[in-house]
Amino acid sequence: MKTLTVALGERSYPIHIGAALLPRVGELIGDAIGPRAIVVTNATVAAYHLATLRTALAACDIANEVIVVPDGERYKDWATLQDILTRLLELRAERSTTLIALGGGVVGDLAGFAAAIYQRGMPFVQIPTTLLSQVDSSVGGKTGINHALGKNMVGAFWQPRAVLIDTECLRTIPPREAKAGLAEVIKYGAIRDAAFFAWLETNIGALSSGDADALLHAVFESCRIKADVVGADERESGERAILNFGHTFGHAIETAAGYGTWLHGEAVAAGMVCAARLSERVCHFDAAETTRLISLLAAAGLPVAPPVLPAERLTIFLSCARRVLRSRRTAGTAK
Repeated sequence: MKTLTVALGERSYPIHIGAALLPRVGELIGDAIGPRAIVVTNATVAAYHLATLRTALAACDIANEVIVVPDGERYKDWATLQDILTRLLELRAERSTTLIALGGGVVGDLAGFAAAIYQRGMPFVQIPTTLLSQVDSSVGGKTGINHALGKNMVGAFWQPRAVLIDTECLRTIPPREAKAGLAEVIKYGAIRDAAFFAWLETNIGALSSGDADALLHAVFESCRIKADVVGADERESGERAILNFGHTFGHAIETAAGYGTWLHGEAVAAGMVCAARLSERVCHFDAAETTRLISLLAAAGLPVAPPVLPAERLTIFLSCARRVLRSRRTAGTAK
């Protein structure tokens, strides 16, 4: 196991990364959870991991209950958030009750947002089960839901008490989800660490085939980079905006295509290429570096161009891209 720290003063928290950590949840982060927890998950993840988590919680005398939400990006909305809040009230959750997000990015964003607003804030813990959530969405405290006019436009900054990343969970995700997660890994090399990007170029085959050691290294390095950036700029007033590479166009693709049609990582992959091409024209970015980026994304089996959209959807795409660009210039609230 390796441990990183997101350094945010009194709100600092650990990221534990390793294989077979889920059965050790009480030992590793029991203090961050407290005597009672409510697990938010979906049926797909629950079938693989919920029993292990609940047994581990019970073994250290942490009382626990479960809220199951539908599976899919299209359910990251007001209705599902309302359902979570209703269940918290029905279960008589208190401000001291810990919400545990067990699942991918949708579960983590929903549970985190619910934790941020229920009784004006309750503790929560992230246990991400997909590659994309392990390397990106579980770290940094951005929570939220989608709106018909834009992705992640409604939410809050709410940091977890701890992040537990069990890389064994990656064995249960579908191949398409695994490939989509690699987009965020590639993003970290592109924005911050040339040596890591070069390592990815050499090891993309091992990552794509699910090599355990390669995945552990990729998850650790991605979390290390994100923890450094978030520790320096928690609320995206400056440097943290670099984490949005590919996301402005990517979010527009997701919105225009219809939530869930393109996976988030797929949209980010195409969005990074769009951003690089735009940078060539506006900022004289080296076209050879764009070619390297495209080659690596293609080697990972990811799209390197946005979808062909009908005219009415293309208008939505352009409108979303402009809206997100404006919001990031003024408030830095989008993810």
